[in-house]
Amino acid sequence: MRLSKVAGYSLILMALTAPAVYADDPCLGDDEKKAALTRSAALEIAEKAGKSTAIFVAYMQIIVDDCMARYDKKAVVRATANIPKLGRDLAQAAETKGALYSSDAIRVDGQTSAFRYYETIGDHQEANRVLLKAVHGKPEDLRLFQTAWNIDNNRYGPVDPNTGSKASYSSPPAFQQELAKVASSNADRLMKAEEKDAQGLTGNIGELGKSTTQSLEKLRTAAAWMKYLPGGDKPAKDRAEQRGDTIMKRPDPTFTQGQAMMYYEFSGSPKANDMAAQIKKRGEESQRAMEKAGEGMKKSFSQKSGAEQLQFDKKKADLEKELGF
Repeated sequence: MRLSKVAGYSLILMALTAPAVYADDPCLGDDEKKAALTRSAALEIAEKAGKSTAIFVAYMQIIVDDCMARYDKKAVVRATANIPKLGRDLAQAAETKGALYSSDAIRVDGQTSAFRYYETIGDHQEANRVLLKAVHGKPEDLRLFQTAWNIDNNRYGPVDPNTGSKASYSSPPAFQQELAKVASSNADRLMKAEEKDAQGLTGNIGELGKSTTQSLEKLRTAAAWMKYLPGGDKPAKDRAEQRGDTIMKRPDPTFTQGQAMMYYEFSGSPKANDMAAQIKKRGEESQRAMEKAGEGMKKSFSQKSGAEQLQFDKKKADLEKELGF
């Protein structure tokens, strides 16, 4: 009797605990199963059609699906084994066509860049190579350069078999050194071009306005490139202060100090604050002078009006007396 009770309790315990074990498996849901089987079918269709780009996309989707191994382990093994070579073949074909870099994700229409294929298969070294090639092809494209400079953000190396974690990836120093050469070349080019624009700062008012706009535009862009160099943007900021000083030496500072102020503000020079204080002080003084002049004119008009009224009243009285009123 006692043994039968124990056995009964054991069966009840197994019945109660078994569903909990399966409930903890996230891959047992109908949606997960349907998604996995859909991916398997998509791979089969792509392979039969022989479309390399579609096969690559199918491989990629299978690899990132944590539930695929439960429903189609063969597909996972095939995708994992074949995607590196297929990715390199597609990347080489894209590079041959000149499709070096694009921020777009992997596409099935064959318009994916070489960089994106290399990056997807984890070949960061080759991804860096084609990205650097793209930068050299458009050396004045600051946005593309910034993408290359920050490319290691959210990059990871292979999975550590012992810990199962991924360490962040850092490109070799030579990669950023090559990018720094591009930044230095652009900064030098812009600073040299700015010297020509600055010649108009001593010309007439019209030339001054045009030269200031063009000069400041080049200094700001040069400063943006210099931020990626060891010395930072100090050379551009220092030159901006010098340009402001040049304008303040003109014989017409009252009319041109606004241009000098723009240079000082960009440079971060304390002269900008000093000049702003001076301009404010002069404005307040001018306002007080205008108010004082206005009060004087008002008083003068009032006095004049009073005298004219007395003269009018006197003439009126004389006329009435003459007429016998």
